[in-house]
Amino acid sequence: MTGQAVVIVGAGTAGHHVAGRLRDNGFEGSVTLIGAEPHLPYHRPPLSKAYLAGATPRERLGLRSPEYYVDHAVTTRVGVSVEAIDREGRRIALDDGTAVGYDCLVLAPGASPRQIDLPGRDLRGVVELRTCDDADRLREHLHEGRRVVVVGGGFIGLEVAAAARKRGASVTVLEAMPALMTRALSGTTARLLADTHASYGVRISCTTSVVELVGEDGQVSEVVTSSGERLPADAVVLGVGVVPNTSLAADAGLTTGDGVVVDDRLRTADPAVFAVGDCASFPDGRGAQLRLESVQNAVDQAHYVADRICSDSDAGPYRAVPYFWTDQYDTKLQIVGYTRHDDHTVVRGGSERHSVFRFADGELAAVESINDPSTHLAVRRILAGGGTVSIDQATGDTDLRALARSV
Repeated sequence: MTGQAVVIVGAGTAGHHVAGRLRDNGFEGSVTLIGAEPHLPYHRPPLSKAYLAGATPRERLGLRSPEYYVDHAVTTRVGVSVEAIDREGRRIALDDGTAVGYDCLVLAPGASPRQIDLPGRDLRGVVELRTCDDADRLREHLHEGRRVVVVGGGFIGLEVAAAARKRGASVTVLEAMPALMTRALSGTTARLLADTHASYGVRISCTTSVVELVGEDGQVSEVVTSSGERLPADAVVLGVGVVPNTSLAADAGLTTGDGVVVDDRLRTADPAVFAVGDCASFPDGRGAQLRLESVQNAVDQAHYVADRICSDSDAGPYRAVPYFWTDQYDTKLQIVGYTRHDDHTVVRGGSERHSVFRFADGELAAVESINDPSTHLAVRRILAGGGTVSIDQATGDTDLRALARSV
């Protein structure tokens, strides 16, 4: 596509890496990166971890310096939103009244916090953590003597809870399900995280939802739960998940569901339009569509699409081994693979450092490693090389690093 125009909608991790990879590949056409936030691309994982805890300064969040985009001839349009896609004319309309033409369009708008209909959600001190500006507002409340209520016991909610405790705030986590992380983790790992938070003084209340947020002079002051309990609160974090940003694609007539639907080359039904990152619903290779929210997924899909744009040859379907990590206190959880259920688990290691091997129908589906990076990296290499780990190998004393070297 030498000499043609690529437009990327979404200036997050995926969008940034599409632009960078195009230039690394020697792409000579124009590259335009458009983002609704008034910031150049930045790292989002620290927002609920080190940045929120005060360990990472704002200036270290940027994925690249402003000069990088100038030096690599990437036109950045930040602080503007895309209002519509004209697929026939291959143009996008922006909310500042301008339009940008494209030969190839990459959709990378990410996801947005799931909205819940909750009385009092517009009070000051109620935060949905998605952007660096959200994190700045929340940090004002994270210090000694402050009371923080986290609604939702998922990864973001628990990371926020850990950061808040590190800064001295008291924390209560409310989870509507009977236990934390029931759809994302094995019972073994979910219980370990719950016990870890409890040991740091976090109160966790499961099978509990919120019915109202009460305020004084426009500032949140209490959380009323489904049991009738009234929890004092100086800040409330709504962390009940995210939904993919699909409205732009849907309005343009592209197929959407739990994400913008793409084929195994990450292309939509329109051959000129790709979708990557948190917004993309792609074939998982086992007959189902999958949407992942992780840095690895954003980067790998971005690189794959940029390589496709720059090459006339078909490199085959997108196949990448998913992995994810989270830091909470002194606990580092790393996950490789993906599953919503298992029918057999094997735990290798001790209480402080171990890995949980999750099997479904006799096949390895995912491995959750607690402070066990060597096992995580070995399994990643095994799966990436097309290998696997059997139940017998996981149960026995198989040298996983040697197995990884053999694939």
